Amino acid sequence: AVNRADDLFIHVGFTALGAQSPTGRSRPFHAEADGLVPGEGAGFVVLERLSDALANGRNILGVIRGAGLSNDGRGRGMLAPSAEGQVRAMRTAYEGAGIDPRSVQYVECHATGTKVGDATEIASMSEVFSGAEQVRIGSLKANTGHLITVAGVAGVIKVVEAMRRGELPPTPHVDKPHPALSGTPFRVLPRREPWHADGPRLAGVSAFGFGGNNAHVIVEEFRLAHAQALVAAQSGSRIESEPLALVALGARVGTGQSAADLV
Repeated sequence: AVNRADDLFIHVGFTALGAQSPTGRSRPFHAEADGLVPGEGAGFVVLERLSDALANGRNILGVIRGAGLSNDGRGRGMLAPSAEGQVRAMRTAYEGAGIDPRSVQYVECHATGTKVGDATEIASMSEVFSGAEQVRIGSLKANTGHLITVAGVAGVIKVVEAMRRGELPPTPHVDKPHPALSGTPFRVLPRREPWHADGPRLAGVSAFGFGGNNAHVIVEEFRLAHAQALVAAQSGSRIESEPLALVALGARVGTGQSAADLV
């Protein structure tokens, strides 16, 4: 993922949308947060099937146990988040992986530092993680600003490195937590803490983009014995064949009259 967009375009664009912080402070989950601060960067990860990585003797940093995607559909606007859409993405990830959300110890949130956005994400997580006793949360955007197209992979890298160090990372600027956090199982860490877990460490990473494009991945700490057991279970499972659906495509864009005009 790479973001090196024109600085003027990004700042003017987010200001026009009312999303840019007028104080120039990126403060996810802060009671007085007033918007995002854009940043730039690049992040790279190498993905490989777990069975292949084990066979090839790779230095495995983490295991993606599940992923969920959704789109809000028509809503109040391009930047107006939908808790329902975020819930669908998260539930798809956990149900597909067969993992109880209450077993997750940490969530790297999308939280950009906008009042409505942060409150909506807290609401959607409260529904998915209902019954959890304590879940630590954070947002890298408090450190780097919003990296736009790099935000998701940066969150994954942060989680993998935290697992390697065995520490839960802090989120700065949380001296006054967002009021929506009251009564929830979520706690934003003002300082780093040891990451204790009975088994492999487990974390969720959220990325919610323009137009309600929602993504959530579940990242597990790599432990050889556990990874070998996962591969053995997958190789022993049988994939059921399903009938295919043929879907027609139609489009009218500009002066075009059909999908063929777009080729």
